[in-house]
Amino acid sequence: MHKLKRILALLTVIVLVVLYAATLIFALIDSPWAFSMFKACIGMTVILPALLYIYFWIYKILNKDPQDETRNRK
Repeated sequence: MHKLKRILALLTVIVLVVLYAATLIFALIDSPWAFSMFKACIGMTVILPALLYIYFWIYKILNKDPQDETRNRK
């Protein structure tokens, strides 16, 4: 799971960098299509990290190890 977290985090960073660059480019273009894409990039900049966080949170809840609870009590 640790390796998967690192890979997903790296992919998220790469996608966010591309989204930031696309947002800048679409902000400089003057057309209705570019404005729609600008809004989509801004939305994905917020939604993508939130979805990744929710994915890891649900994974942690569903794959809880009973031994972890006994270790935390000591």
